[in-house]
This record gives sequence, C-alpha cells and structure tokens, in this order.
Amino acid sequence: MKRSIRVAIMGAVTALSLLGGIGAADAGITVLEDSNFASPTFTHSHPFAKAHIVLQVSQDSPARWGLVLSNAQNLMNYFGQEEVQIVIVAFGPGLKMYLANSPVAEKIASLDAEGVEFDACDNTYKAMTKELGHPPKLVSQAVIVPGGIVRIMQLEQHGFDYVKP
Repeated sequence: MKRSIRVAIMGAVTALSLLGGIGAADAGITVLEDSNFASPTFTHSHPFAKAHIVLQVSQDSPARWGLVLSNAQNLMNYFGQEEVQIVIVAFGPGLKMYLANSPVAEKIASLDAEGVEFDACDNTYKAMTKELGHPPKLVSQAVIVPGGIVRIMQLEQHGFDYVKP
C-alpha cells in the first residue's frame, strides 16, 4: 500500500488547536489534510476497493479493542488488502485504544501497514489534554479528525458500511 503524505495544513492546525495554543501537529500528531465533509480524504489509497467499512470504537475496553482489530483483520483476510478499505474511528473513552502505551499498539501498527486507517476524534483529544494537563501521546498511526461521530457520518454518506462491534 502506498501511504499518502500526511501534512497538517495551516487551516487544519488552526481549526484543531488545543487548549493553551498547542496544535495537534505541534504535539507530533498527524492531522487529516482536508476535513471537507463533502469530500473525505484518507491516509491510505484504496483505488480498487469494492468494500468500504467504518468500525467504531467508543469504549475503554481492551477486550472490545481486540474484537474491533480482529474484525478488521478478518475483513482484510476475506476481501484481500486491495479489495477493502477499513477506517477505525475512536472517540470518547475508546480513544484510549490509540494511546502509545495501549496493549493493542503493536496490532494497530500491523494493520496500518496493511492499509487500515485509524482516526482519532479531536474533541476527545482536546478533552483528554485538558484532563491530563498535557497532550496525550498517541500511536503514530492515529490521525486526528475534527470529530469521531462526524467522521462516521461522512464515511456513511460516501458509501461506507458502519459497524459497531
């Protein structure tokens, strides 16, 4: 899979600025280049995908995280890497799945290498930053999107099947 360049444009950094004036990009976090609702962008190119799936993670449960990642792997195994586009969107308590010290961090890296996208809700990221007093360290595969639910809505409007394991 060819990985598109992930660059935080100035408008996105401004829109996604964290409390205290620290932007997600300043914290070493990747920000989705273009968050235009009418035209979704992705970190991985899937020009031949016949199936498009968005998986939701909104619980602070390593068992649930494992289930979601197993679902993603099973979809990849069934359709094949080139035939399926999978986006996992984490928000609320589920964003803890993307913490750098998460028990599923290695599996996230493995699935990212196979073309799975890992989207992180900026609203939750900001709330975690406020609660912790500093930006949380996320896995490098996590991509900040303006809102988890908004991203799911966007993908559904563009033909993605929605699954909440």
